[in-house]
Amino acid sequence: MSSVNVWNADLYDDKLSFVSSYGKGVVELLQPQKGEKILDLGCGTGDLTYEIFKSGAIVTGSDFSGEMIEKARKKYPQIPFIVANGETFRTNEKYDAVFSNAALHWMKQATKVVESVELALHPGGRFVAEFGGQGNVQTVIRGITEVLSQEYGMNVAERNPWYFPSIGEYSTILEQYGFRVSYAHHFDRPTPLTDGEMGLNHWLDSFADDFFPEFSKEEKIVIYEKIKNKIQSTLYKDGIWEADYKRIRIVAIKKR
Repeated sequence: MSSVNVWNADLYDDKLSFVSSYGKGVVELLQPQKGEKILDLGCGTGDLTYEIFKSGAIVTGSDFSGEMIEKARKKYPQIPFIVANGETFRTNEKYDAVFSNAALHWMKQATKVVESVELALHPGGRFVAEFGGQGNVQTVIRGITEVLSQEYGMNVAERNPWYFPSIGEYSTILEQYGFRVSYAHHFDRPTPLTDGEMGLNHWLDSFADDFFPEFSKEEKIVIYEKIKNKIQSTLYKDGIWEADYKRIRIVAIKKR
């Protein structure tokens, strides 16, 4: 099914700014050069697009969420931003690089994404990305699954909006579309969530709508507390929720 996640751009910037903060390391991996044409795929509210822009590159931001793009345009009016689906977008432009941070795991049709990226790149162009890898937020997913399946009789697997592949799985797709994978790293990145006790609530509100579409705001608060009780011994430390992130960073070159 397609994700029904509703993006709150203000909450994203206020309580989940770690997404962009950690992503600065991916910009360093990209090494944008002055005059290069770069597409930021899944740009959110544009903070990393702006980091790329500051290098002197000619950058365009793209995201599936109209609310995110609206916020990005207000924050960075000097940069072009477009609404587009990463799985199906086509462009008349050819880019030197496609960059993506914390977005590819929302795109479950990975082969379509890679095909779209390949078509957007010049020969020799590079695809540089970070996204959730195999095992990402597995403890959070376990808590959601236990509460919704045991107490509400729901099939949680059908609702999961995310695609968390292994390096081998994603590299194979890239190679099938004519890329050479020059760098790949799968690593643990425990991520503290802001706002103390409410940290996991903000995370669930922002990223986990697909699991709770039929519940009211009040009902979700009750469910969130049940989830937190299931997983707090693992993820709640010294008054801070710490999401169990596992990430993949990858660099792939389009063969000439």
